[in-house]
Amino acid sequence: MFFGSGVIKGMLVTLKAFAASYFRGPDKGGIFTVQYPEQRLAEKENFRNFPFLVYDKTPDNLRCVACDICAKECPPKCITIVREFDKDNKPLKRPAVFSIDHTVCMNCGICEEACPFDAIFMDHNFEIASTDRQGDLLLQKEALLKSNDYFNKIRPTDASAIDAKRAEAEAKKKAAEQAAAAKAAAAAAAPKLAAAAADKPAVPTEPPKTV
Repeated sequence: MFFGSGVIKGMLVTLKAFAASYFRGPDKGGIFTVQYPEQRLAEKENFRNFPFLVYDKTPDNLRCVACDICAKECPPKCITIVREFDKDNKPLKRPAVFSIDHTVCMNCGICEEACPFDAIFMDHNFEIASTDRQGDLLLQKEALLKSNDYFNKIRPTDASAIDAKRAEAEAKKKAAEQAAAAKAAAAAAAPKLAAAAADKPAVPTEPPKTV
C-alpha cells in the first residue's frame, strides 16, 4: 500500500456511483427529470412532514386527550391546546382547541415521539403554500383530524405496529375490567350466601346405634 491509496479508493467509489447514476431508475437515486406537478414520484413511507391528529372510526373519537405534552415538548412552540370542559366546568379528556402554525413548525417530529397516546403523527402532505397565513397555514383541530385508515395508507408499517400495540392494551384492559367485575359480584354475593346459610335450619343428627 502506497501513500494516498485510501484517497484513490474513495475517488473510485465516487466515480463508480456517478457513472451508475446514469443507469439507475428513479427509485434507486439515478439522474432523471420529473415534470412536476404533472408527474410525481412515489412517496416513500419514511417521508415526514407536518403533523396531523389521528381519530378512530369517527372524528368524535379522536385519540388526543389534551395532555399538552406535545405542545410542551415542541421546540418552536407552534402547537396550541385548550382542554374542553363540560357544562359543570369539569375538564374532559379531549381538546376544545388544537392548532398548529405551519409557518412556525420545523417538521422535527418531536411531537410524534413525545405523545403517549398515539394521537399525533407526521404526515406526507407538503403542498401547503398559501398567501393566507391565518386562514390556510394556521390549522385548527378540524383540519388536522385524519382517520386511522389514512395513517395506515401512508405509513402502513408504523400504523400496523401501533394498532397491534393498542389492541393488546385494550384486551388487557377488558380482561382486568372483567376480573374486577367478577370479584365485585362475588363480594356482593358473599353476605347473601352467608345469611342464607345462617337461616337454614339445622339437620338433626341421629344418635349412634348400639349393638
